[in-house]
Amino acid sequence: MTPQAGSMQAAASSWTALGVFVFFFAAVTVMGFLAARWRRGDLSQLHEWGLGGRRFGPFVTWFLLGGDLYTAYTLIAVPALVFAVGAYGFFAMPYTVFVYPLVFLTMPRLWNVCRKHGWVTSADFVEGRYDSKGLALAVAFTGVLATMPYIALQLVGLEVVFQGMGLAALGFGKETPLLVAFAILALYTYSSGLRAPAMIAFVKDAMLYITVLAAVIVIPMKLGGYGAILHAAQQAFDAKGGDTGILLHADQFWPFATLALGSAFALFLYPHSITATLSASGPDTIRRNAVWLPAYSFLLGLIALLGYMALAAHIKVANGSMAVPALINASFPPWFAGFCFAAIALGALVPAAIMSIGAANLVTRNIWKPYIDSGLSGAREARIAKIVSLLVKFGALLCVLFLPTQFAIDLQLLGGIWMLQTFPAVICGLFTHRLRAPALLLGWIAGMTLGSALAFHQGLKPVYAIGIGGAHVGIYIGLIALAANFIVAIVATPLFAMRQAAPADATLAIDYEDAAA
Repeated sequence: MTPQAGSMQAAASSWTALGVFVFFFAAVTVMGFLAARWRRGDLSQLHEWGLGGRRFGPFVTWFLLGGDLYTAYTLIAVPALVFAVGAYGFFAMPYTVFVYPLVFLTMPRLWNVCRKHGWVTSADFVEGRYDSKGLALAVAFTGVLATMPYIALQLVGLEVVFQGMGLAALGFGKETPLLVAFAILALYTYSSGLRAPAMIAFVKDAMLYITVLAAVIVIPMKLGGYGAILHAAQQAFDAKGGDTGILLHADQFWPFATLALGSAFALFLYPHSITATLSASGPDTIRRNAVWLPAYSFLLGLIALLGYMALAAHIKVANGSMAVPALINASFPPWFAGFCFAAIALGALVPAAIMSIGAANLVTRNIWKPYIDSGLSGAREARIAKIVSLLVKFGALLCVLFLPTQFAIDLQLLGGIWMLQTFPAVICGLFTHRLRAPALLLGWIAGMTLGSALAFHQGLKPVYAIGIGGAHVGIYIGLIALAANFIVAIVATPLFAMRQAAPADATLAIDYEDAAA
């Protein structure tokens, strides 16, 4: 085959993949706009637009949370990390196992108290529990700060998909498809609110399961089975050297374990996780999903194996994030590659929509309303939230278009460290009122400062080595900062308790319990 013929064949394959991609993308776009009529509610009210009226049952919530937590960047980044270093990349597996017992114990209590008082954000709860607008502002600020780069990474995932489909070879710059995807996402989120990603999540998850199951069956058959894949991957890591391999090295045990544990503590503190959780129809819905959602962890393990498959298939890429798209192109016909890329792209749009809604809820309820316009009507509150959701997505788009991709990745790593610092106020607040708001605020400042400083000192790596018994043990920086946060809050609480009476608590013990049937 001549070079010209090969180029024409590649272009034809790209057009085929693009055609399939556009078909599914258009279909879910229509669904996004039709979602405004699904389970009709007054979308001029924030709890309807931003929480779907709190009416999503177990089935819808399962898909919504799955679509929310398992993002496009996860589908790209986890296999890319496994492709680069091996077993260490599997830390996401135990972390998504640890998190669900925490959800089972804590999130039904949060749902109950928020439903009782009409709260739509975790910062609403913090303000009511501790009678502190300052502490609520800290929680809201942290959530918005951590969410912005997370949305940007979903757009980075889209960018990788477009690159994998060869759009550059077809004459499209990266700006054009990203702008189109952004505009569509912004419009149906504005019009339909949380109902849009909830409806699209059905299609996204079904397509994702088909993609992953096809990959873990078809690709190993082509590569000689999983034994051959693992053998080839270990050979590649042996040639690379360093702390790589299909098994963890001794010095990776503590970093692996603490990174998994700290990430689990942080995951359901993110605004998008809180938003999806509070949209459930009741506490039993949340408990059932805490039992069922580990099915996605199994799927994540299969996704991570794609990193080993890429090594066994001798995939060569300059950027590890391209390993999965390159593997898909090398393993499947163009039409199915387009289907796979559409599934990954939907894995960006669903969480990006929920993230922007979660951030908008925080800005509207906990920044705009208390500090700019305390007399907001319900309709104006929802309208401001819709506008803020657009601005949040637009800010994320600017980051992707005009800043290095590594900037968004680094900030997202910091995001997990930052979100952990709201754990004492939010999660501990569900069980006790003993810690005082000023002490919690000082602890938050200490945790945010220490966590950010250690991360920058490490070149924005998430692990810091601590000397223990003559040996240096790598610990996740988020947990180190959280320990400092707790120490400051616990030590400072008696000092504030001696100087001032206990603040008013808007909640009662019964507010945290399930309502009688």
